[in-house]
Amino acid sequence: MVFLEPRRLNVRETLLSNAMRLCIKKGLSMKNRSFCAWALLLLAATSSIGANSAAAQDKPLTAREVISRIQAHVGIPWQQETVDTFKAGNPDAQVHGIAVTMMATLDVLQRGAAAGQNLIITHEPTFYNHLDKPDELEQKENDPVLAAKRAFIQEHNLVIWRFHDHWHRMKRDGIEAGMARALDWEKFQDATNQYLFVIPETDLEHLAAELNSGLKIHVIRVVGDPKLKVNKVALVPGSSGFAKETRALEMSGVQVLVTGESREWETVEYVADAVTEGKPKALIILGHIPSEQPGMEECARWLKTFVTEVPVEFVPAREPFWAPKE
Repeated sequence: MVFLEPRRLNVRETLLSNAMRLCIKKGLSMKNRSFCAWALLLLAATSSIGANSAAAQDKPLTAREVISRIQAHVGIPWQQETVDTFKAGNPDAQVHGIAVTMMATLDVLQRGAAAGQNLIITHEPTFYNHLDKPDELEQKENDPVLAAKRAFIQEHNLVIWRFHDHWHRMKRDGIEAGMARALDWEKFQDATNQYLFVIPETDLEHLAAELNSGLKIHVIRVVGDPKLKVNKVALVPGSSGFAKETRALEMSGVQVLVTGESREWETVEYVADAVTEGKPKALIILGHIPSEQPGMEECARWLKTFVTEVPVEFVPAREPFWAPKE
């Protein structure tokens, strides 16, 4: 596009020059010459506006500008204290393509770079802890795994930005919305609490099997009686912690909590004890990636509605776990 601009200017200058020659050649009266001069000025102004408009359209889209659009569309005030920040790369770099993912693993970065996607929008951390700081690694920045990942990012000029807090905090939690869509549970969602679902009655074993096949999970774990009848489900993706998980389990009528990951000495033990006590409670652990992956696919769909200059693609993170064959 850069090479078209001089040509556009030459065309404008030629039009003006030819129009002026025509006015002189025709021997127009003073009055008509004044009109002709006014018309020429109008033509020049219109041409200039067109050139400026074209130049604005040709302006490269930067990573910082993409994030500014996200901030303008989330529909809630942007928090100062947040992990939703740039994690690597130059925010002012031109964006050629956007990869939206649940977790920016090296595998995801490799696939994104190969596809020409240099802006990576990830839901979870890139560098192994919540704040993306290597403080807990013994060798810090010299850790060989961390160093290799940073080298790949730098070599391929990738820009990484995290989108976690505000995607959850939107009026309609983006992760929950994506999960409801993926499971076809939107029609079962509680109108007053988006994390509760009243589904057709089934037993725990069948519910776990449906989640396993519907989300294509490699490894799923279940605590509770397989024959327990369930119809009220609390769906809390990711890792929300003991307090929120037990609060969801104790909500009126909830028989089963579906979550991403949970500490075994906290919620897992709590539910196991509830089962031993004969209480109608159960826990289904999907794994962190499967529990939030559809939510970031939803994010890619949302992003496409206001970022149209470059390709926006959902790049799923591969589930790391597998189970040995019996």
